[in-house]
Amino acid sequence: MGNDIGFYGFIRTATVVPSNLIVGDVIGNANKIHDIIGQLIADGVRVAVFPELCLTGYTCGELFRSDALLSEIVLGLHIINQACAGDILVYVGAPLKTFDGSALYNCAIALAGRDDYIVIPKRNLPNYCEFYEKRWFTEYDGNAELKFAIKSCKHQKSGLIQIDYPNVIIGAEICEDMWVPDNPSSRLAQNGAKIIVNLSGGNEIVGKADYRRKLIEVTSAKNICGYIYCNAGMYESTQDMVFSGHSIIAENGSILAESKPFGGQSDAYSNAQVCVTEIDVKKLTHDRLRQDTFKTNPTECYHMPLNKPNHETTLLRDVNPFPFVPCYEADLLSRCEAITNMQVWGLVKRIQSCKCQKLVIGISGGLDSTLALLVAVDAMNILKRPLTDIIGITMPGMGTTSRTKNNAVDLMVSLGINVETIPIKDAVIEHLNSLNHSLDVHDVTYENAQARERTQILFDYANMHNGIVVGTGDLSELALGWCTYNGDQMSNYGVNASIPKTLVKYLVNYYATRYAMVQGKSGVRDILKDIINTPISPELLPADTNGNIVQKTEDTVGSYELIDFFMYNMLRCGCGPNKMAYLAREAARKHNIPGWTEEYVHQTLSKFIKRFFAMQFKRSCMPDGPKVGSVTLSPRGDWRMPSDASPAAWLRELGDFTEH
Repeated sequence: MGNDIGFYGFIRTATVVPSNLIVGDVIGNANKIHDIIGQLIADGVRVAVFPELCLTGYTCGELFRSDALLSEIVLGLHIINQACAGDILVYVGAPLKTFDGSALYNCAIALAGRDDYIVIPKRNLPNYCEFYEKRWFTEYDGNAELKFAIKSCKHQKSGLIQIDYPNVIIGAEICEDMWVPDNPSSRLAQNGAKIIVNLSGGNEIVGKADYRRKLIEVTSAKNICGYIYCNAGMYESTQDMVFSGHSIIAENGSILAESKPFGGQSDAYSNAQVCVTEIDVKKLTHDRLRQDTFKTNPTECYHMPLNKPNHETTLLRDVNPFPFVPCYEADLLSRCEAITNMQVWGLVKRIQSCKCQKLVIGISGGLDSTLALLVAVDAMNILKRPLTDIIGITMPGMGTTSRTKNNAVDLMVSLGINVETIPIKDAVIEHLNSLNHSLDVHDVTYENAQARERTQILFDYANMHNGIVVGTGDLSELALGWCTYNGDQMSNYGVNASIPKTLVKYLVNYYATRYAMVQGKSGVRDILKDIINTPISPELLPADTNGNIVQKTEDTVGSYELIDFFMYNMLRCGCGPNKMAYLAREAARKHNIPGWTEEYVHQTLSKFIKRFFAMQFKRSCMPDGPKVGSVTLSPRGDWRMPSDASPAAWLRELGDFTEH
């Protein structure tokens, strides 16, 4: 197992644009491709895609009809096939004549060092503007069984090839096939292909690279597939067109790697422009299981076995340690705007539906209640109602510090809402005394009594003023069950229900930036900044002698950044424990996160799995709240799970299961 990427469902793929091919020199080009394949195998590449008609060159023109050119194809393919040696599946492009010589097809040929070369003819031939393919080639209609002049070349009508480790079906299309409305990739995906390769010979004109990029993103997204697009390079004739070698590897709507137009040869490859990354086949499988579009079983799928790698390989592709947070500032701002709009308008509709007069929110001075309050302010502004219709209640208890209490009150005053302070200490002491519970025993009863007292106050206060209680708990807390059942778990509407903890602080910071630009509201920004920097705590245990927070949530459950990483990869990507731990280690290695040691990752993951399963009963009766992203735990929406399910299989995989 170790670090071998195949075990975790990753397959290393490459687009290869040779920099030294010569138009018309079939044998010379085959030898150059042969040499490149050897290096690809050494680098652990399992599937490599070369450009359309790369064996001859795309720009041969009338030479495509030449027997001198076509007669060398059989030897050229043999040279390339020998290099594959059963270790790699390679797609190359070449013109092939039918057995009777009556037709010439533009073909993708798949080779793996086996006796058979699988042929996929091009279905859609461009014949407009600068393209004249119908002048030389026959368009394949998808129905005829073809026999080619080269005996080793077997026509694969379905265009599907299955390889092992990881087990995946691959389909192929050629250049124009992607650009037409009814493209083969959709049919291939519906018949089981999780990876689509495209051998292309597209020239470059102004604006085409951006359009090509968008088209590949959409194609990979709608087909929930990996898409490997390899384009002809600068070796082609420039008599009437220029080719850039612009190649892309995408996965379900996201570009994983890209060879920029006119990028030149790669540093690691002296004779080619190579783009290498891994496609996550298991993630694609999980994504398709979530939908009911891809149900057709593959037909006429050719099995092309590859040798199992004899050495471990580590990931080249990036692993984002913060999957809920966009990497780029512009993307982050637009994401924050979109999310807060969904939260705000969800609350607006709820206010209109229940015709409430007031919004009641418990304000602790922490991140979650702060975000809920800011959303409520926006909702009231949209409804053109006075902000005094928001009642913010701070309820200091056993562990409340002056920092959080002051931030809570100062924020409410600065925003102009109705402020109430209702201490809970005496009520909780009376309640604990009635239970004969010692005040010196700071156990779960001691903590939950405070949370339930606060919730009781909020609901009773809402009843008094014809209001509703706005929930503040976030998605990460729901995943961990880090809330008190029938306490802070409950509300009338939870605006943060699908916001992970790592994103909450960015949303609060987004509001801080907004308020900084409003005249007279810079004080709000300063308060929000201090709230962002306050340790995350339920403040249910007494402060230390200096009045500082003692109870820090992350000391108990683990880093929220790591918790959110696990939550995303488990719920969104379908990862098992071993893969989650592996990805966490890779994220730490690639992004230099010192705290994510192997031991800490394992410990935190074990806690996460145990809590996630044990606390489903809290999620089964969670209040309404808006879904804003692809991960949500609503029992009425995306996540239906029995409250008594066992984590045994997950813990066994992690090696952390003890039978009771």
